[in-house]
Amino acid sequence: MSENLLIHEKSPYLLQHAHNPVHWYPWGDEAFQAARREDKPIFLSVGYSTCHWCHVMERESFEDEEAAALLNRAFLAIKVDREERPDVDAVYMAVCQALTGSGGWPLTILMTPDQKPFWAGTYLPKRSRYGQTGLMELLERVEALWNTGREQLLQAGDEIAAHIARPENTRASEPDKELLHEAVKLFRRSFDGKDGGFGAAPKFPTPHNLLFLMEYAGLEGAPDSLHMAETTLVQMARGGLFDQIGGGFSRYSTDKRWLAPHFEKMLYDNALLAYTYLEAFQRTERQFYRVVVERTLDYVLRELTGPSGEFYCGQDADSDGEEGGYYLFTPGEVERVLSAGESNLFCKWYGITQQGNFEGKCIPNLLMNPDYDREPPELAQVRQKLYEYRLNRTKLHRDDKVLTAWNALMIAALAKAYRVLGETKYLDAACRARDFIRENIALPDGRLRLRWREGEAAHAGQLDDYAFYAWALLELYAANFDASCLMEAVSLAEQMRELFWDEQRGGFYLTANDAEQLIARPKETYDGAMPSGNSVAGLVLVRLWKLTGEEKWSELAGRQLSFLAGSAQEYPAGFSFALLSICEMLYPSREMVCVTANGVPDGLCKLSEQNRLHTLLKSRENADLLTQAVPFTEHYSVPKSGNAFYLCKNGACAAPVYDLEELKRMI
Repeated sequence: MSENLLIHEKSPYLLQHAHNPVHWYPWGDEAFQAARREDKPIFLSVGYSTCHWCHVMERESFEDEEAAALLNRAFLAIKVDREERPDVDAVYMAVCQALTGSGGWPLTILMTPDQKPFWAGTYLPKRSRYGQTGLMELLERVEALWNTGREQLLQAGDEIAAHIARPENTRASEPDKELLHEAVKLFRRSFDGKDGGFGAAPKFPTPHNLLFLMEYAGLEGAPDSLHMAETTLVQMARGGLFDQIGGGFSRYSTDKRWLAPHFEKMLYDNALLAYTYLEAFQRTERQFYRVVVERTLDYVLRELTGPSGEFYCGQDADSDGEEGGYYLFTPGEVERVLSAGESNLFCKWYGITQQGNFEGKCIPNLLMNPDYDREPPELAQVRQKLYEYRLNRTKLHRDDKVLTAWNALMIAALAKAYRVLGETKYLDAACRARDFIRENIALPDGRLRLRWREGEAAHAGQLDDYAFYAWALLELYAANFDASCLMEAVSLAEQMRELFWDEQRGGFYLTANDAEQLIARPKETYDGAMPSGNSVAGLVLVRLWKLTGEEKWSELAGRQLSFLAGSAQEYPAGFSFALLSICEMLYPSREMVCVTANGVPDGLCKLSEQNRLHTLLKSRENADLLTQAVPFTEHYSVPKSGNAFYLCKNGACAAPVYDLEELKRMI
C-alpha cells in the first residue's frame, strides 16, 4: 500500500489519509514551496477524524485512482486537521461563508501557492449529480483556467484575500441590560415550544444558550426563560441525541425532535452539556438532570479518558462504514441478548419496535415514554448487558488527540460536578487532567501547546487554549481552593493579554502576535457550537477582577466587555456566552475571604457554590502564593485557630464572622 507525506504526522485525521493515492502534504512551508516550484494551484481539504462527510468524500474521491491522478497532476494537495489548526480552519471557513453563505466540513478550498483562495465549498461528489458540482468537473475546469486564463484566478484570489484581511468595523459599546433583554426576545421568537430547541432542524444543543437563559431567569425573575431552557434540556435527554445505553451526547440532531442525531460524540459537547445540566440541577433540584450529568461524565471517564487522566477528542459517527450502526437495535437483536422479560422491558421503555425509527432499525429513546423520569430500578442492569454486547458487536473509531482547549472545558465541568454533587471522583479527574496539561502541554515559560498525541506536544497555543484553560483553573479553584490554580489562571490571563490583545480595536485575536502569519488574523466573537475564545476571555477577566480587586483586570474586563457588546449588537442571541460575562459585570455580586488555621472548612465549597460567592481561601501554607495572585490578601491575618469569614457585597465588606452557621445567616 502506498504512503504519502501524512504518514509522518500525529493527527488521527491526517493518518487516515496517509495511504490515499493522493499525494497529500501537511500544511507547512514544504507544501507551499513545492506548489511554487511545480507551478500548481493548491487543493486544500480541511476536516476532522470523526466527520461523516469527510469519510464519504475520502471513499468517493481521495481513495479513487482517477480522482487522485487528476489531483496529483494538476494540483498540490494539502490536508489539514481543523482541530489541530483552528486558525487555518477559521480563515478559510470565513472565505467559504463569504463566497457561498454557508460552511461546514469537509471544507474544500482552491487557492494560489501564496495561500490566496479563489474557490470555496464543502463536500463534493466525485461527479456532478442532482445539480451539485462534481470534484472531477471542478478540477478539470480549474486546471484549464490555470493554464490558459490564470490572471482571472489570481485576481479573484487577491480580491478575496484582501476582503478577508480587512479589519472588522465593530464599534465598542457600553454593555447594558437591554442587550440581554433583546437576546431573550430573539430566543423566545425562535423557541420550539413542543420539542425544545430553537429554529428548525438540524438542531444543535448549543449549551451556552441554555446557560444564559437560566442565568437570566435567576437574575431577572423570568420563568419563561427557565422554561425554554428546561424544555430543551429535557427533550434532548429524552431523544436519541443522548446515548440511552452508554451515556453521553452526539453533536446535533438531524430532526426537530432530537430523535436522530449525527452520531459522532465530541468531548467539548459533553463537557459543556454536563456543565449545563449541572446548572439546571442546581437551580431546580430535579433528579433527572443529575442522572443525565452522571451518565454523561461517567461515559467520558470510561471511554474518552487516557491512562494519565487526559481526555480524547471524540468518537466517530461511522462503524463498519455505516453511519450510526453502533447505536441501532431491532427487537430481534435485543431478544437474542436479553431474557424475555428483560427484552420486553427494554423495548417498551426505549421504543424499540418492528417498524423502526431510523432506516428500518431503532434509535433507543424516551420521546414517547411519559414515565421517562421514573426509571424502574432493574433497567440499569439490563442496559449494562446491552452496553457490553454493543462494545463487542462493532468498534467505534476514537480520535485520541488531546486538545488543550477541550480538556479545559472538561476540567471546568468536572470541577463544577464536584461542587454541585460532592463526588470526589470528579474532582480527582479534574486535577489529573490539569496535571497532564502542566506536565505535557505547557512549556517551562508557561506558554501552551495546542495538541498532544503519542508523547508529542505540537502547534502554538491559540486564544481558546489560554482562555478556556484559565476559566477551567478558576472553576477548579472554586472546588479545591488550591492557590496554585488561581496563580496559574492569573499567569495565563497575563500571557493572553500580551500575546493576543488588540490594543487598537479591543478584543483578542485567535493567534498570538508571534504565530505563523496567514492571509488574515482572525478575531472570533460568535458563540457557535463552542463559545468563542473572546467570550470566555471576558468571563475570565471579570472573575479575576472580582477575586483580586486588581485595577488592571477591571480595566481590561471593561474594554473586553465593551468590545463584545459592540459585536453582539446586531444579533445578541448569537453571543450567549459573552452575555454570561456581561451578566457577571452588570449584576450585584458577593465576594468572600476565608482565613483559616485548619485547612478548607467543611461545607465552604458547597456554601460558595449555592450562593454564587467569589471565594478566596488563605491559610499559613498558601499565604505567599495567594499574595502573589491577590495582593490585598497580604493584610488578612491567619488566626491561631479556627476560621474568619469576611463577606463583601458590591465593594462593601461586613465585619468578620467566625462560624460557618453565622455566615449562612448573614448570606
